[in-house]
Amino acid sequence: MLIIIVYGTTKYYNFVPAPQPVRRRKPLTMIPQYDLEKIKYGIDRGTWEKAVDLYESGKVKNFRDTGFTFTADVQGTHFYKVIVSPKSYSDGNCTCYLGENGTLCKHMIVAAIYALKKGKPLTDEERTQHNEIKFSSKIGNITQDQLNLSKAEIFGAMRYIKAYSGPSRIWFAYQDSLTEGCNRLASIFSSLPANRPTANLIIKTILRLDRKLTTGGVDDSDGTVGGLIEEAVGLLIEYAKADHECVKEFESLKGKETCFGWEEPLLKFL
Repeated sequence: MLIIIVYGTTKYYNFVPAPQPVRRRKPLTMIPQYDLEKIKYGIDRGTWEKAVDLYESGKVKNFRDTGFTFTADVQGTHFYKVIVSPKSYSDGNCTCYLGENGTLCKHMIVAAIYALKKGKPLTDEERTQHNEIKFSSKIGNITQDQLNLSKAEIFGAMRYIKAYSGPSRIWFAYQDSLTEGCNRLASIFSSLPANRPTANLIIKTILRLDRKLTTGGVDDSDGTVGGLIEEAVGLLIEYAKADHECVKEFESLKGKETCFGWEEPLLKFL
């Protein structure tokens, strides 16, 4: 009510304020706390390739960012309802057989890819997984800066390969961590040229992995770390064939006792 006094007389008027426009809140946009590299390093090749095929063939429908989770319908044998967390691509649910039994499936992976790429095409590099050690076929020198960068990347990858301590319910998450660390190392090793400094770097890394297995408390029940060591030894053999100078680095393995004798093929070159 508005009160106005005019020449000693009080007058009363009903005052109705003008309506204010309703401000609608914009929906929250979730930013995934993972990227394509994190996904590629954390899953097997088959699951990744199937997820990429689903993405590139347009099988993701009705994708929504709810402000809390990502949801989508993914077309497979049937349409599957998928929920993926923005915090971790492995947290969520899918109505397919694997998803309903608590197993990370290709439908969850493709939903996570869509959350990152928003339907845009994948580049060749984004599409490609580097989870197996392959000789780059490059021979020659590497700069000190490049070598230091590789050392830093290896240091980061090794943090995923840690001792197992905890209840059995976290064992699968622990194995996923080992897988990611080994896949990251595989990618780094595959990018290196063959020469003595890189051979030395790989050997030192393998020896660190060996110590983690023998005295560092790493539970390699499924052979993930051991498999990586064997692949790295195969790479060093390729190095020795491509550049015989690399063989001089094998001298450091004389008299070493390793967890499963992986050094023996390398010592044969001496």
